Amino acid sequence: MLSNDVFFIVLLSAALNAGWNSAIKVGGDRITAMAITTLMGSGLSLLVLPWVDLPAAASWPLLGLSIVVHTAYHFALPVAYNHGDMGQVYPIARGSAPLLVMAGAAVFAGEWPSAGALWGVSCLCAGVLSLALIRSGGASPTQRSQRKAVGYALLTGVLIAAYTVVDALGARQAQSAIGFAVVLTLGDGIATALIVLCWKGPRTFCVNRPMLWRCAAAGSMQMGAYWIAVWALARAPMGAVSALRETSVLLVALISTSLLKERMGPARMVSAMLVCGGLLLVRLSG
Repeated sequence: MLSNDVFFIVLLSAALNAGWNSAIKVGGDRITAMAITTLMGSGLSLLVLPWVDLPAAASWPLLGLSIVVHTAYHFALPVAYNHGDMGQVYPIARGSAPLLVMAGAAVFAGEWPSAGALWGVSCLCAGVLSLALIRSGGASPTQRSQRKAVGYALLTGVLIAAYTVVDALGARQAQSAIGFAVVLTLGDGIATALIVLCWKGPRTFCVNRPMLWRCAAAGSMQMGAYWIAVWALARAPMGAVSALRETSVLLVALISTSLLKERMGPARMVSAMLVCGGLLLVRLSG
């Protein structure tokens, strides 16, 4: 069961998560933006590192696995954004993850969902499926891009679910959830930046000042969002924390329509309502 303090602080994590995703989506090379964002986050993690306890040795294998999965996620997400609207990609990626997290939590941690949670998952599934089936009008290349967007968004959802389960198990073994989170974000940011450096060369990091400031803000939000998430995963059921984090879908729907000027047609609105209704049922079921 989620306590009130966990409930409200995870809502804050959701808001921060929506914020940094919006920054990645806004213009420019999104893979470069992700690399700079995570590298900025690593710098923040490095500053914090002397003030936290290092995770226990038993959690290091899971820590290493999590760095690999997070790094893969850092590439899947911007590629998905290259092919689709934020208002489509983000709900699919975030909305599909809690289903898989619940399954992983049951298998690896014995956290079986209640009947109410299962009803919520069913509603969430319907919302995600309807989002995946939405087709925008236009020429054939646009439709192919839509299919790629859905595919990459679902891949992103799988990676989110994988790192959520791994991080929950690791944080619970670490004896210091925040220490686990700080070392994790230090490692995955460096790994992402090194891959982009080898792939695109050093010139890819030569960006204008507005983008640099945007990535710095996004990196700070990214670190805050995930440090909070790992702290909560060490204290509460994985499925409930994962579902509650995905209330960020609502915030991104507002951001994508009001700031990014993306279309929010009736079909997508109904889909978003189904996703969020399912998340609400999961939350209320505790």
